[in-house]
Amino acid sequence: MSELEKMLAGEWYWSYHPDLMAMRARARELFTQYNQTLNAEKEIRNTILTTLLGSFGKDLDIQPPFYCDYGTYIYLADNVFINFNCTILDYAPIRIGNNALIGPNVSLYAASHPLSASHRISKGSDIAKPITIGDNVWLAGNVVVCPGVTIGDNTTIGAGSIVTRDIPSNVFAAGNPCRVIRSVAD
Repeated sequence: MSELEKMLAGEWYWSYHPDLMAMRARARELFTQYNQTLNAEKEIRNTILTTLLGSFGKDLDIQPPFYCDYGTYIYLADNVFINFNCTILDYAPIRIGNNALIGPNVSLYAASHPLSASHRISKGSDIAKPITIGDNVWLAGNVVVCPGVTIGDNTTIGAGSIVTRDIPSNVFAAGNPCRVIRSVAD
């Protein structure tokens, strides 16, 4: 099994394998090009995003600067807005639903490392778990979403929250660690 296959299967893998490093270098070239575009250059931006991302729907708006590790494992639905300075570590699939609003300085981290220092040093292994963000979700500024988290539809995550576990649909959640504060009805 290749390191890429291990990564995508949620198994321990070596992130410094030359194939994975080359894939990340490609993504860096593409998001650097994207970050240098002007707001009026929509066609150029869409061309870059078509090459960079796994997929995206209609009416995508990503405000530069934008950063990711692979890009290939990012899947965005329709009408997604991503504000300035978003960082996505897409070592596993990251799926963002329709009408999602991603605030400034939001970070989505699908990658994790061993807790044991000796394991990190001797084996250098990483592990990745997918992140799923439902439809109509708003992640306010400076939110961090950790590996393996699912955020349900119609949910708002308050500014500065660190989401370490699943959050259900139709709630407002906030804090460190993020927890449900109250239900939200439309």
